[in-house]
Amino acid sequence: MELIIGILVAIVAFIAGVVISRSNAYKKGVDAGIEQRKNEAESVIGSAEQQAKRIIDDAEKDADNKRKSALVEAKDEIHKLRAEAEKEIKDRRAELSRQERRMQQKEENLDKKTDNLEKKEETLNQKIKGADEKLKEAEQIKKSEMDVLERISEFTKEQAKEYILSKLEDDLIHEKAVKISAYEQQLKDECNEKARSYISLAIAKVAADQVSEAAVSVVPLPNDDMKGRIIGREGRNIRTLETLTGVDLIIDDTPEAITLSCFDQIRREVARIALEKLIADGRIHPTRIEEMVDKARREVEYRIKQEGERAVIETNVHGLNHELIKLLGRLKFRTSYRQNVLDHSIEVAKLCGVFASELGVDANVARRAGLLHDIGKALTSEIEGSHVQIGVDVCKKYNENQAVIHAVEAHHNDVDPKTVIACIVQAADAISAARPAARSENYESYIKRLQKLEEICKSYEGVEKCFAVQAGREIRIMVVPEIINDEKMVLVARKIAQQIETEMDYPGQIKINLIRESRVTDFAK
Repeated sequence: MELIIGILVAIVAFIAGVVISRSNAYKKGVDAGIEQRKNEAESVIGSAEQQAKRIIDDAEKDADNKRKSALVEAKDEIHKLRAEAEKEIKDRRAELSRQERRMQQKEENLDKKTDNLEKKEETLNQKIKGADEKLKEAEQIKKSEMDVLERISEFTKEQAKEYILSKLEDDLIHEKAVKISAYEQQLKDECNEKARSYISLAIAKVAADQVSEAAVSVVPLPNDDMKGRIIGREGRNIRTLETLTGVDLIIDDTPEAITLSCFDQIRREVARIALEKLIADGRIHPTRIEEMVDKARREVEYRIKQEGERAVIETNVHGLNHELIKLLGRLKFRTSYRQNVLDHSIEVAKLCGVFASELGVDANVARRAGLLHDIGKALTSEIEGSHVQIGVDVCKKYNENQAVIHAVEAHHNDVDPKTVIACIVQAADAISAARPAARSENYESYIKRLQKLEEICKSYEGVEKCFAVQAGREIRIMVVPEIINDEKMVLVARKIAQQIETEMDYPGQIKINLIRESRVTDFAK
């Protein structure tokens, strides 16, 4: 047992010795490795420091080179800028020198002009002084002469002036009144008889009935049940008819009648014919309405063509373009101041023919111009512009006679009439529009026209009362006899006529009658 323990102790001691020896050997190896690595690191650090030092030296050399280069470039730039600045300063100095020379020259010129002006002013002052002396002398002479004249005439200066002016005014008024009366009498003697003869003859030959048309048409119905059929289910029939024709159908409590309302008479006529055909047929539905409206439109177009041909035949005008004939037919469904334009054009054409025959000019051209003078009214609802300009353009388009075109353009004085035919068309147009029952106007405009007439007349001094009579075709003026004498009446009448012509629009002519009455009243006591 003790042997075993001894062996174990020896083994443990051996193992411990081995471990301790190995531990010492390992420690020596570690210390040697650390020393080696330390030496390697020191050598690397030394080489890095050398590399850094070398880089720093290179950077310093490069920076030094760049600094030197920049200094050289900066010096060059400074030299260049200095040269430019010196050049600019030199140019400015030269310019200043030139300006100084110019200013000096101007100052010298101004000095010379000032000297001349001073000399002229001195001369002028002397002349003014002499003129003042002469003026004072003339005033003294004039005053002495006026004193002598006042003493001789027993009138002061103002009294004499008023007397001379009043005398001169009376003489001038008398002379003007006498001359105006003489001229008017001469014109009346020369023109009145022939004018009356021509106009009465023309009106007698061309007397025509005038039909006044409104903006509505009434279609009779066989019974009131037909109104419901025309309206249709949920109003589809009446909507279709109004959409296709552009006419408003007014269905109210009026028994057995429907009113068609539209300012375009052609559309209203199409709607009337279509509605009458539908009522007669009895089948009223949208498809049938379209068929009847197409038929009515063709029928109206055919009637327009017939009316145009009738106008051409009735006025004996030949060779008109077929498009112009259609436009003439459209005038049948156009009114002006409720006067049918086609009937008016036919009447004007006939009047032009009569006037032209009496005056010895071409009656055919005159009738042609009279028939076409309002042709533009057929297109006023489709083309913008006045009917005169539209008519001129239409006549030019269809190569009408130049005399006809000028008459159309001048019949409302848009241009001055230059031919006898243009003057004839103007006169015939005025006669056709102004003859009794040719046109009608509403009550309001009629009253305003009469009031305007009376206002113009009352604006003159000496007018006591005035009355518009004969539907505004004559104005009778009562004047104060103490203010307006017989000679001034002629001038006042002329001024009133001129103001009416300037400020008012009216058909035909207006007769101005001035009435002056002198009365003497006394009492027996």
